[in-house]
Formats: sequence, C-alpha cells, structure tokens
Amino acid sequence: MAPEKLTRQAVIERALRLADTEGLQAVTIRRLAAELGVAPTALYWHVKNKDELLSALADRLLAALVADVDPDRPWNQRLRAMITALVEQTRAHPYLSTLLPMIDKSAAEEYHRAVDTAIGLLTEAGFTLQEADQVATYLLLGAVAMVSCQPGGVEGDEKEAAELRRQHRLDLERLPPGRYPHLAAFAATLSTPPDLDAYYSFGIDLLLSAVETTPRTVAESFR
Repeated sequence: MAPEKLTRQAVIERALRLADTEGLQAVTIRRLAAELGVAPTALYWHVKNKDELLSALADRLLAALVADVDPDRPWNQRLRAMITALVEQTRAHPYLSTLLPMIDKSAAEEYHRAVDTAIGLLTEAGFTLQEADQVATYLLLGAVAMVSCQPGGVEGDEKEAAELRRQHRLDLERLPPGRYPHLAAFAATLSTPPDLDAYYSFGIDLLLSAVETTPRTVAESFR
C-alpha cells in the first residue's frame, strides 16, 4: 500500500487483522508498519502512539454495541441487544477482555458511547445514575467472564476442546463420588461437546433477568 493511500481506517483494520491472527501482543507500531509496507513514522499521521492505536482498536470492536439498537424498542430489549453484541464481539475477538483494561478510556469514543447508552437505558428502567453505572459495570464484567469461562476453552480448535473436556472429566471422576455426588454426575456430561449457543443464550438471559427483577431501591442501602 502506498503511503499516500494510507488512512486511519486502513491502519485500524490491519491492526484488527493482526490481533485476530497473531494475538494482541503482535500489534505494535513497527510490526503494523511492516504489514502495511510503510515506515513507522508514516503511521504517526494517523495514530500518535501505541496507546492511541489500542484505543482505536477497542473503539472499532465496541462500535457494534450500539450500531443496531432501535430507539423505539423497550429498554430491556435494547439492553439485551447491547449485551448480545458485546458477547459476540468478545467471542470473535477474545483479546477484547485484555484490551479494555489497557486502553486510555478518555480517547475511546465508542467506549463512552456504549457506556452512556447503557446508563441511559438503565435510568429509563428506573435505576438511579449511580445504580445504572454499577449495573453497567456488572454487565460488562459478566459478559466478558461468560466468554473467558466458556466450557471447552477458546472456540475454533475442536481437538484441543475435546482434550480439555477429557481432562476435566478425569479430574472429576477421581473425586470420591460419595463425598461429591453432584460433581460425579456432572462429569458424565463432559463426554459430549457443550451446546455453546444454549450456553450463551442462558448466560445472557441470566444477566438480563437479574437486571429486570432487581428492586430499584436495593442500592440505597449501599450508599
């Protein structure tokens, strides 16, 4: 790619591709410049430094959270759409959970947009601003944890996932069944691959049902 055709979007898209194929640690200014066929200094016209590059990469991924939220739908449906998008983005780009704590939030426009939208939906549901901020944080952590704790490990390597299930099953089968009867029964379920669609659907239902049924005065006792 010739330097005169280089754009900020092209830089971010190549960073995304690099992170997806080789991991977040591969995303450096020098490596990205080599991928784009330019000198490292050429990138500084588009991103000031690696911190700004990572913030832009996070923004690229987080933009999906509010892209398709229909303002005419009820607040809980709009919130569900956001959480579903966050789970889907984290599944597709597992390093997102590592990336978010690293970025300069003040430079992440889509991060602010997503948080602001979530707080707005939660205040519409009857939460105070303080409660809404807390709930939005819990939802973020819950969605990310759902992916990091996915049964069978990271998606894409079926052989590795099968081996992880086998090892987990053997570990549980070594426990005294008389002392741990429920774990012994659970071990038998590990012989077959998990239904990941059902796993994520249930997880999102669990998160959202907690929000929908939480009394709006509960948080008063914590302030």
